Amino acid sequence: MLIQLNIVRVKICGITRLEDALAAVEAGADALGFVFYAPSPRAVTVAQAAEIIRQLPPFVTTTALFVNETAEQIETVIAETGIDLLQFHGDETPEFCAQFSRPYFKALRMAPGIDVAAESVRYTAARGILLDAYRAGVPGGTGEVFDWDRIPENLDKPLILAGGLDHTNVAQAVAQVEPYAVDVSGGVELSKGVKDKSKITLFMREVARANKS
Repeated sequence: MLIQLNIVRVKICGITRLEDALAAVEAGADALGFVFYAPSPRAVTVAQAAEIIRQLPPFVTTTALFVNETAEQIETVIAETGIDLLQFHGDETPEFCAQFSRPYFKALRMAPGIDVAAESVRYTAARGILLDAYRAGVPGGTGEVFDWDRIPENLDKPLILAGGLDHTNVAQAVAQVEPYAVDVSGGVELSKGVKDKSKITLFMREVARANKS
């Protein structure tokens, strides 16, 4: 049985500006996410991400989010940004995800009938499984909350919870789901792709409160 550590970690995703990255780090975020998916309003170029990452302090995990991207482009992102971790949000196979020189985790959208436990086992090399809300045709970032009761107990990998989280519900999410980490994007934004420092602070404060309970 997988033992979840009692300190829930936080990833702030959809970083597009250095000031937002630094605000997240200052507030205590463990990881930052950069979206390499052109249709997303939070998408960044390789050059933009590389410039932000170059100016980050140590001990902050940087994550690259891809949706059915080519292996060549992923290799380019790794080489030019020095990204730490890969996040696959599309229909990538376990073999595709595991071929790169970086660890990865797999995002699963909670579509009707999905067998989360079986999918987790299928992605053998994944460092974790991220669960997000499902909306047909939208690979993530919907701002919607799914039914947390659908999450199976005792997954074989660390669970990262996403989907509609903000400072009003993250403490409840931590208490109910007991995830390894939470992942937030829209819940700490002023507008799509622009973070709100006060919302980041409130979110981190609620996670800290939940961690102490």
